[in-house]
Amino acid sequence: MNSEQFDKMKSGKGFIAALDQSGGSTPKALQFYGVDDAAYANLDDMFDLVHDMRARIITSPAFSGDRILGAILFGMTMDRDIGGKGAAEYLWEDRGIVPFLKVDKGLVAEADGAQVMKPMPGLAEVLDEAKTHGIFGTKMRSVIKLANEAGVRAVVDQQFAVGRQILEAGLVPIIEPEVDIHSPEKAGAEVLLKAALLDALDALDVDQQVMLKLTLPEVDDFHAELVEHPNVLRVFALSGGFSREEANARLTRNHGVAASFSRALTEGLTIQQSEAEFDATLAASIASIYEASIT
Repeated sequence: MNSEQFDKMKSGKGFIAALDQSGGSTPKALQFYGVDDAAYANLDDMFDLVHDMRARIITSPAFSGDRILGAILFGMTMDRDIGGKGAAEYLWEDRGIVPFLKVDKGLVAEADGAQVMKPMPGLAEVLDEAKTHGIFGTKMRSVIKLANEAGVRAVVDQQFAVGRQILEAGLVPIIEPEVDIHSPEKAGAEVLLKAALLDALDALDVDQQVMLKLTLPEVDDFHAELVEHPNVLRVFALSGGFSREEANARLTRNHGVAASFSRALTEGLTIQQSEAEFDATLAASIASIYEASIT
Protein backbone atom coordinates (compact mmCIF):
# COMPACT_ATOMS: atom_id res chain seq x y z
CA MET A 1 0.00 0.00 0.00
CA ASN A 2 1.22 3.48 -0.89
CA SER A 3 1.79 5.29 2.42
CA GLU A 4 1.58 8.72 0.80
CA GLN A 5 -1.85 7.86 -0.60
CA PHE A 6 -2.94 6.45 2.76
CA ASP A 7 -1.92 9.64 4.58
CA LYS A 8 -3.73 11.78 2.03
CA MET A 9 -6.95 9.80 2.42
CA LYS A 10 -6.70 9.81 6.21
CA SER A 11 -5.98 13.46 6.87
CA GLY A 12 -6.09 15.42 3.61
CA LYS A 13 -8.66 18.14 2.98
CA GLY A 14 -11.01 17.63 0.06
CA PHE A 15 -13.40 15.09 -1.41
CA ILE A 16 -13.68 12.10 -3.73
CA ALA A 17 -14.89 12.56 -7.30
CA ALA A 18 -17.09 9.63 -8.31
CA LEU A 19 -16.50 9.12 -12.05
CA ASP A 20 -17.58 5.48 -12.11
CA GLN A 21 -20.87 5.50 -14.01
CA SER A 22 -21.43 1.96 -15.31
CA GLY A 23 -23.47 0.60 -18.20
CA GLY A 24 -26.75 1.20 -16.41
CA SER A 25 -26.08 4.78 -15.33
CA THR A 26 -24.05 6.01 -18.32
CA PRO A 27 -27.01 6.98 -20.58
CA LYS A 28 -28.38 9.30 -17.89
CA ALA A 29 -24.92 10.77 -17.23
CA LEU A 30 -24.52 11.47 -20.95
CA GLN A 31 -27.99 12.98 -21.10
CA PHE A 32 -27.08 15.44 -18.33
CA TYR A 33 -23.91 16.18 -20.32
CA GLY A 34 -26.01 17.16 -23.34
CA VAL A 35 -25.60 13.91 -25.31
CA ASP A 36 -28.84 12.08 -26.13
CA ASP A 37 -29.02 8.43 -27.10
CA ALA A 38 -29.29 9.30 -30.80
CA ALA A 39 -25.62 10.31 -30.64
CA TYR A 40 -24.41 6.72 -30.31
CA ALA A 41 -25.33 3.56 -32.18
CA ASN A 42 -24.07 0.92 -29.72
CA LEU A 43 -22.46 0.34 -26.33
CA ASP A 44 -18.93 0.85 -27.66
CA ASP A 45 -19.85 4.30 -28.95
CA MET A 46 -21.57 5.11 -25.66
CA PHE A 47 -18.53 4.15 -23.60
CA ASP A 48 -16.25 6.14 -25.93
CA LEU A 49 -18.39 9.23 -25.34
CA VAL A 50 -18.46 8.87 -21.57
CA HIS A 51 -14.71 8.24 -21.54
CA ASP A 52 -14.23 11.49 -23.45
CA MET A 53 -16.37 13.23 -20.82
CA ARG A 54 -14.35 11.76 -17.96
CA ALA A 55 -11.05 12.59 -19.66
CA ARG A 56 -12.23 16.18 -20.18
CA ILE A 57 -13.00 16.45 -16.46
CA ILE A 58 -9.79 14.78 -15.25
CA THR A 59 -7.49 16.83 -17.53
CA SER A 60 -9.18 20.15 -16.68
CA PRO A 61 -6.93 22.56 -14.76
CA ALA A 62 -9.68 22.72 -12.12
CA PHE A 63 -9.35 19.00 -11.36
CA SER A 64 -6.34 18.73 -9.05
CA GLY A 65 -5.18 17.15 -5.82
CA ASP A 66 -5.37 20.48 -4.02
CA ARG A 67 -9.09 19.98 -3.44
CA ILE A 68 -9.77 16.46 -4.69
CA LEU A 69 -8.48 13.60 -2.54
CA GLY A 70 -9.46 10.71 -4.79
CA ALA A 71 -11.39 9.67 -7.87
CA ILE A 72 -13.40 6.49 -8.42
CA LEU A 73 -12.98 4.90 -11.85
CA PHE A 74 -15.07 2.43 -13.82
CA GLY A 75 -13.19 -0.69 -14.92
CA MET A 76 -13.13 0.37 -18.56
CA THR A 77 -11.66 3.74 -17.56
CA MET A 78 -8.81 2.07 -15.67
CA ASP A 79 -8.01 0.12 -18.83
CA ARG A 80 -7.89 3.26 -21.01
CA ASP A 81 -5.43 6.11 -21.32
CA ILE A 82 -5.82 9.70 -20.19
CA GLY A 83 -3.14 12.28 -20.85
CA GLY A 84 -0.97 9.73 -22.62
CA LYS A 85 -0.83 7.16 -19.80
CA GLY A 86 -3.14 4.84 -17.88
CA ALA A 87 -6.05 6.71 -16.28
CA ALA A 88 -5.17 5.66 -12.72
CA GLU A 89 -1.49 6.42 -13.22
CA TYR A 90 -2.36 9.85 -14.64
CA LEU A 91 -4.57 10.67 -11.67
CA TRP A 92 -1.84 10.02 -9.12
CA GLU A 93 1.32 10.95 -11.02
CA ASP A 94 0.03 14.06 -12.79
CA ARG A 95 -2.81 15.27 -10.57
CA GLY A 96 -1.92 14.00 -7.08
CA ILE A 97 -5.35 12.34 -6.83
CA VAL A 98 -5.69 8.87 -5.26
CA PRO A 99 -7.29 6.35 -7.69
CA PHE A 100 -10.11 3.98 -6.70
CA LEU A 101 -11.88 1.31 -8.74
CA LYS A 102 -15.56 0.39 -8.79
CA VAL A 103 -15.64 -3.41 -8.45
CA ASP A 104 -19.30 -4.36 -8.03
CA LYS A 105 -21.29 -5.80 -10.95
CA GLY A 106 -24.62 -4.21 -10.09
CA LEU A 107 -27.54 -5.25 -7.91
CA VAL A 108 -29.87 -8.23 -7.62
CA ALA A 109 -33.65 -7.84 -7.33
CA GLU A 110 -35.03 -6.27 -4.14
CA ALA A 111 -35.61 -8.56 -1.17
CA ASP A 112 -36.48 -7.51 2.40
CA GLY A 113 -36.47 -3.88 1.26
CA ALA A 114 -32.89 -3.95 0.00
CA GLN A 115 -30.75 -4.85 -2.99
CA VAL A 116 -27.51 -6.71 -2.39
CA MET A 117 -24.75 -6.94 -4.97
CA LYS A 118 -24.53 -9.48 -7.74
CA PRO A 119 -21.80 -12.12 -7.31
CA MET A 120 -18.24 -11.09 -8.21
CA PRO A 121 -16.57 -14.39 -9.17
CA GLY A 122 -13.55 -12.75 -10.84
CA LEU A 123 -12.83 -10.28 -8.04
CA ALA A 124 -9.40 -11.66 -7.14
CA GLU A 125 -8.17 -11.15 -10.71
CA VAL A 126 -9.67 -7.64 -10.82
CA LEU A 127 -7.87 -6.70 -7.60
CA ASP A 128 -4.57 -8.06 -8.93
CA GLU A 129 -4.94 -5.97 -12.09
CA ALA A 130 -5.92 -2.91 -10.09
CA LYS A 131 -2.70 -3.11 -8.09
CA THR A 132 -0.64 -3.09 -11.29
CA HIS A 133 -2.20 0.30 -12.10
CA GLY A 134 -1.49 1.73 -8.64
CA ILE A 135 -5.11 1.63 -7.50
CA PHE A 136 -5.37 2.38 -3.76
CA GLY A 137 -8.87 1.14 -3.00
CA THR A 138 -12.21 -0.05 -4.30
CA LYS A 139 -15.84 0.95 -4.19
CA MET A 140 -18.95 -1.25 -4.21
CA ARG A 141 -22.58 -0.20 -3.83
CA SER A 142 -25.70 -1.79 -2.36
CA VAL A 143 -29.09 -0.10 -1.88
CA ILE A 144 -31.43 -0.02 1.11
CA LYS A 145 -35.02 1.05 0.44
CA LEU A 146 -36.90 0.19 3.62
CA ALA A 147 -36.27 0.01 7.37
CA ASN A 148 -36.16 -3.78 7.31
CA GLU A 149 -33.52 -5.22 9.65
CA ALA A 150 -33.08 -8.43 7.64
CA GLY A 151 -32.47 -6.47 4.44
CA VAL A 152 -30.10 -4.01 6.11
CA ARG A 153 -28.09 -6.80 7.75
CA ALA A 154 -27.88 -8.71 4.46
CA VAL A 155 -26.40 -5.63 2.78
CA VAL A 156 -23.87 -4.96 5.54
CA ASP A 157 -22.86 -8.62 5.92
CA GLN A 158 -22.17 -8.91 2.20
CA GLN A 159 -20.32 -5.59 2.02
CA PHE A 160 -17.98 -6.58 4.84
CA ALA A 161 -17.47 -10.13 3.57
CA VAL A 162 -16.26 -8.75 0.25
CA GLY A 163 -14.46 -5.94 2.06
CA ARG A 164 -12.34 -8.46 3.93
CA GLN A 165 -11.27 -10.04 0.65
CA ILE A 166 -10.28 -6.60 -0.64
CA LEU A 167 -8.33 -5.83 2.55
CA GLU A 168 -6.50 -9.15 2.29
CA ALA A 169 -5.49 -8.22 -1.26
CA GLY A 170 -3.82 -5.07 0.10
CA LEU A 171 -6.43 -2.53 -1.02
CA VAL A 172 -8.79 -0.34 1.03
CA PRO A 173 -12.50 -0.88 0.37
CA ILE A 174 -15.10 1.85 0.27
CA ILE A 175 -18.20 0.24 1.81
CA GLU A 176 -21.28 1.86 0.20
CA PRO A 177 -24.66 0.78 1.61
CA GLU A 178 -26.75 3.55 0.07
CA VAL A 179 -30.09 4.42 1.65
CA ASP A 180 -32.45 5.54 -1.11
CA ILE A 181 -33.20 9.25 -0.57
CA HIS A 182 -36.78 8.60 -1.73
CA SER A 183 -37.40 5.88 0.87
CA PRO A 184 -40.56 6.45 2.92
CA GLU A 185 -38.60 4.94 5.85
CA LYS A 186 -35.27 6.71 5.28
CA ALA A 187 -34.66 7.83 8.88
CA GLY A 188 -35.55 4.41 10.28
CA ALA A 189 -33.34 2.65 7.74
CA GLU A 190 -30.46 4.89 8.78
CA VAL A 191 -30.87 3.89 12.42
CA LEU A 192 -30.74 0.19 11.51
CA LEU A 193 -27.82 0.73 9.17
CA LYS A 194 -25.66 2.53 11.72
CA ALA A 195 -26.20 -0.25 14.25
CA ALA A 196 -25.27 -2.90 11.68
CA LEU A 197 -22.19 -0.94 10.57
CA LEU A 198 -20.95 -0.51 14.13
CA ASP A 199 -21.29 -4.25 14.75
CA ALA A 200 -19.40 -5.07 11.55
CA LEU A 201 -16.66 -2.54 12.27
CA ASP A 202 -16.19 -3.87 15.80
CA ALA A 203 -15.60 -7.33 14.32
CA LEU A 204 -12.66 -6.19 12.18
CA ASP A 205 -9.09 -6.79 13.26
CA VAL A 206 -7.46 -3.86 15.05
CA ASP A 207 -5.26 -3.04 12.03
CA GLN A 208 -8.01 -3.27 9.39
CA GLN A 209 -9.44 0.03 8.18
CA VAL A 210 -12.23 0.64 5.69
CA MET A 211 -13.89 3.72 4.28
CA LEU A 212 -17.63 4.32 4.34
CA LYS A 213 -19.74 6.05 1.69
CA LEU A 214 -23.16 6.85 3.09
CA THR A 215 -26.33 8.71 2.18
CA LEU A 216 -26.61 12.18 3.70
CA PRO A 217 -28.68 11.49 6.83
CA GLU A 218 -31.95 12.96 8.09
CA VAL A 219 -30.38 13.76 11.47
CA ASP A 220 -27.35 16.08 11.34
CA ASP A 221 -24.09 14.50 12.56
CA PHE A 222 -25.85 11.14 12.72
CA HIS A 223 -22.67 9.40 11.53
CA ALA A 224 -20.38 10.92 14.20
CA GLU A 225 -19.75 7.52 15.86
CA LEU A 226 -18.70 6.11 12.49
CA VAL A 227 -16.41 9.09 11.79
CA GLU A 228 -14.65 8.45 15.11
CA HIS A 229 -14.48 4.65 14.86
CA PRO A 230 -10.87 3.37 14.92
CA ASN A 231 -11.51 0.97 12.03
CA VAL A 232 -12.81 3.75 9.76
CA LEU A 233 -10.20 5.57 7.69
CA ARG A 234 -12.71 8.16 6.44
CA VAL A 235 -16.46 8.69 5.99
CA PHE A 236 -17.77 10.08 2.72
CA ALA A 237 -21.24 11.07 1.60
CA LEU A 238 -22.94 10.30 -1.69
CA SER A 239 -25.23 12.87 -3.29
CA GLY A 240 -27.83 10.22 -4.05
CA GLY A 241 -29.89 12.33 -6.44
CA PHE A 242 -29.92 15.51 -4.35
CA SER A 243 -29.04 18.66 -6.28
CA ARG A 244 -25.56 19.99 -5.62
CA GLU A 245 -27.01 22.87 -3.60
CA GLU A 246 -29.03 20.52 -1.37
CA ALA A 247 -26.22 17.98 -1.08
CA ASN A 248 -23.70 20.66 -0.09
CA ALA A 249 -26.10 22.16 2.46
CA ARG A 250 -26.67 18.79 4.12
CA LEU A 251 -22.97 17.92 3.97
CA THR A 252 -21.99 21.18 5.70
CA ARG A 253 -24.12 20.15 8.67
CA ASN A 254 -22.41 16.74 8.98
CA HIS A 255 -19.01 17.43 10.51
CA GLY A 256 -16.06 15.21 9.65
CA VAL A 257 -17.80 13.80 6.58
CA ALA A 258 -16.50 14.64 3.09
CA ALA A 259 -18.22 14.35 -0.27
CA SER A 260 -18.01 11.57 -2.80
CA PHE A 261 -20.33 13.07 -5.39
CA SER A 262 -21.07 11.96 -8.93
CA ARG A 263 -24.03 13.75 -10.52
CA ALA A 264 -23.75 16.68 -8.11
CA LEU A 265 -20.12 17.13 -9.20
CA THR A 266 -20.87 17.15 -12.92
CA GLU A 267 -24.07 19.21 -12.64
CA GLY A 268 -23.98 22.01 -15.24
CA LEU A 269 -21.24 20.51 -17.42
CA THR A 270 -22.17 20.01 -21.09
CA ILE A 271 -20.42 18.85 -24.23
CA GLN A 272 -21.48 22.08 -25.94
CA GLN A 273 -19.47 24.32 -23.58
CA SER A 274 -16.19 25.90 -24.67
CA GLU A 275 -13.12 24.79 -22.74
CA ALA A 276 -13.17 28.06 -20.80
CA GLU A 277 -16.86 27.67 -19.91
CA PHE A 278 -16.39 24.01 -19.00
CA ASP A 279 -13.36 24.69 -16.79
CA ALA A 280 -15.08 27.61 -15.04
CA THR A 281 -18.22 25.56 -14.34
CA LEU A 282 -16.18 22.63 -13.02
CA ALA A 283 -14.01 24.93 -10.89
CA ALA A 284 -17.09 26.46 -9.25
CA SER A 285 -18.54 23.01 -8.60
CA ILE A 286 -15.30 21.73 -7.07
CA ALA A 287 -14.93 24.85 -4.90
CA SER A 288 -18.44 24.53 -3.45
CA ILE A 289 -18.12 20.79 -2.74
CA TYR A 290 -14.69 21.31 -1.19
CA GLU A 291 -16.03 23.97 1.18
CA ALA A 292 -18.88 21.71 2.25
CA SER A 293 -16.43 18.84 2.78
CA ILE A 294 -14.10 20.55 5.24
CA THR A 295 -16.62 21.40 7.96
